[in-house]
Amino acid sequence: MSNITLLIGAGMVMLALATSALVVLPYMQLHDIKPAAGLKPYTSAELRGRQVYISNGCIYCHSQQPRDPSFAPDGKRGWGRPSVAADYYYDRPHLLGTMRTGPDLFNIGARQPSADWHLGHLYQPRAYVQQSIMPSYPYLFDVKEAADPGERALTLPPGAAPPGMVVVATPEALDLVAYLKALDHTYAALATLDDTTGKTGR
Repeated sequence: MSNITLLIGAGMVMLALATSALVVLPYMQLHDIKPAAGLKPYTSAELRGRQVYISNGCIYCHSQQPRDPSFAPDGKRGWGRPSVAADYYYDRPHLLGTMRTGPDLFNIGARQPSADWHLGHLYQPRAYVQQSIMPSYPYLFDVKEAADPGERALTLPPGAAPPGMVVVATPEALDLVAYLKALDHTYAALATLDDTTGKTGR
């Protein structure tokens, strides 16, 4: 009986320690974090696009967290500075990701600001990156003989569109591209102290 009590007690202590280390301490460190200067709230289109990003499983192949140079050469890969907690202020849920089958997308909006490129890449990735293993998303587009007024027809490389047809982006595709273009964290991450004036700047 005493062994069972000891085992249960040890388990409760381990659970308390793990909860403190993984939940309580991070909360105490980050609960009062404010959004980084330069970080803007998502628009309604970007929020819809974020849901398209989630529902299509983009998080399983792409991260959104460039690492410090002491851990990985993410900066040399062109993915931007290391991310900080304030960069994710408006993200619910966070989409940090744990896999990099494809490149990190933390700054894809800055690296690739062209909506035409994003739309074409979603429709047929290998028309833009020959060695890409990313799946295409044809269900985010309509193929028709002509675009209707107000529709966004894709400008595709030769041979990417079905002969004699045009490819038109659905609202879901446009929202997803709006979200991807919003992933631009090229502002300064942290305030710095000006030694001459004592004022904080960026």
